[in-house]
Amino acid sequence: MATKGTPAVRAVEAAGVAYRLLEYDYDPNAAAIGLAAAEALGLDPALVYKTLVCQLEGGPGGLACAIIPAGARLDLKALAAAAKAKKSDLAPQAVAERSSGYVVGGISPLGQRRTLPTFLDRSAEALAEIIVNGGRRGLQLALAPADLVKAANARWADITA
Repeated sequence: MATKGTPAVRAVEAAGVAYRLLEYDYDPNAAAIGLAAAEALGLDPALVYKTLVCQLEGGPGGLACAIIPAGARLDLKALAAAAKAKKSDLAPQAVAERSSGYVVGGISPLGQRRTLPTFLDRSAEALAEIIVNGGRRGLQLALAPADLVKAANARWADITA
């Protein structure tokens, strides 16, 4: 598995932002993938963010991408409001994988097959660096939140419950 080959890594390189790659042994049985990644890497779980693909109803576009702290819950109503939709829900696994081009456990907000409206939880604004999935299981990207916003063409939003 070529690390440099992930679309997420190519996306941050194309955006010209600074990043670090972090690798760990992925546990397919972990109940919470982001929290397991934080533990395996010896990182504060508050720095690790998970990527969720969501379905939108009653607004522009059918899907959106939400980036929130690994230990947090997504506020579906807040995401719908940020995306100017009537409601939102988590996309089924098959939909998320088909849209993103990644498998669950390796879904990155960067380099997705389809460009989706992307929202980064405002909690990241106070952090110097956050960790997001690097495009495959066991690979994480560390970068400044503002650089993630730039590279993912994301918008800030209050989307955690």
